[in-house]
Amino acid sequence: MASRRTALGLSQTALATRLGISFQQVQKYERGTNRISASRLHAVAAVLGMPITDFFPQAAATNPQDMIDADWSAGLRFMSATTEGQAVVAGFPLIPNRALRQAIATIVQALAAPAS
Repeated sequence: MASRRTALGLSQTALATRLGISFQQVQKYERGTNRISASRLHAVAAVLGMPITDFFPQAAATNPQDMIDADWSAGLRFMSATTEGQAVVAGFPLIPNRALRQAIATIVQALAAPAS
């Protein structure tokens, strides 16, 4: 919840206002201090514009393509949770040169690969 909220540029207070609760309650939900009801979880998913199933990563996908899509979207959410990631996500499609975009992708893959 917190990573999606920050990726959207929402503060805890802004999310709380949209949900009609206090920002302290949002803090407790994000920390896992308080449980969240199904109806509230549904409201949070709607406000954050995400499917409710994203709150249940251990749910197995039956279709292999769904697993690929889930991994990709989870990676994008993770990346956009940081300021640096948001800058990359926002700027990458604006690079007009396809070869340059490919070179950047190759560099990122090389940097992310585990050391041998």
